Amino acid sequence: MRIAIGLPSRVSSASGAVMLEWITRAERGPFSSVVVTDRVVSQSLEPLTVLAMAAGATQRIGLMTSVVIGPTRETTLLARQAATIDVLSGGRLTLGIGIGVRDNDYLATGFDFHRRGRRAEEQLATLRRLWSGAAMSDQIGAIGPRPARATGPELLIGGYVPAIVQRIAKWGDGYMAPGGGEPENLLKTWHQIEDAWQEAGRTGKPRWVGATYYALGPNARDHASRYINANYGYNPDLAARRLSTLPASDAAVEESIKRQADMGVDEFILRPCADELDQMDRLAEIAARTV
Repeated sequence: MRIAIGLPSRVSSASGAVMLEWITRAERGPFSSVVVTDRVVSQSLEPLTVLAMAAGATQRIGLMTSVVIGPTRETTLLARQAATIDVLSGGRLTLGIGIGVRDNDYLATGFDFHRRGRRAEEQLATLRRLWSGAAMSDQIGAIGPRPARATGPELLIGGYVPAIVQRIAKWGDGYMAPGGGEPENLLKTWHQIEDAWQEAGRTGKPRWVGATYYALGPNARDHASRYINANYGYNPDLAARRLSTLPASDAAVEESIKRQADMGVDEFILRPCADELDQMDRLAEIAARTV
C-alpha cells in the first residue's frame, strides 16, 4: 500500500511559500501523491490551482483531488482544467470527484443541491467524452487538450450513497473512500463495487484509495480539535465522530495504516490538521518504516 499526504490547503494560515515547501518536501519523501480537498463556502485554497502549482514544482509524485465537488462546477471548464493539469504533469493527475453534503456550496454556485446526483452522472459522461477527444455535440466541437491517457486522467468516485457503486462501474477507475468511514461499511461498499465492476464487463480491477485526518507531536490534540471544529463545526455530531477516530499519535497512525492495508486499500491519504512542516516530517518517518 502506498501512502499519500494531504496538503494543508484548508488551513487558513497556509501561504504560497508554505504550500510550495510542503509540495517539494513531499516530492523528496516517501509519499506517493500530494492531495487536495474542496469546499466552495470557505477561505481555503482552490484545489485545482494548488495542483497546477504542484505540477510545475514536481516530476515524480502523483497529484490528487480527494475530492473535488464536481456538480458545483461548470463541466467543460472542469474537463479542461483536469486535462491541462494532466498534460502539464505528464499524466500524474488523479481526479477524485464527489457530490458533497453541504447545501451552501450549491447555493453559492447556483446549482441545485437536490439534483446533484443526477448532475454528477451527466457530468461524468461528459468528462469521459471530452477527454476522449470527441466533439461535445453535433453543433459543438472538441473541448480541451487531450490528456496523457486515451480515456483521460484517472477518475475515482467518492461518497457514501449507494449510487456510487454503479457510477464507478460505468465511468470510474476506482473508489475514493470518504475519510472517517466505518471499516465494515467501507468493505461492504468495496465488495459491491467489485461485483458491479465484473457485471459491467470491466477488465482489470478498480483502485481503492482511503483517507483519514491525522495530527502528530506534542500539540496533536489541539491541532486536531481546532481543525475539525473549524471545518465540521456546522455538524457537532459529525465533528465529534471525526475527532474520536482521528489518529493523533505515532502508534495510532501506524495502526490506521495497518488497518487500511489489511482491508486491501491501494493508497492511503493522511490529511494534516496543521500546516507546520513537522507534521510532514513526523509522518514521513512513520511511512518510511511501515510501508
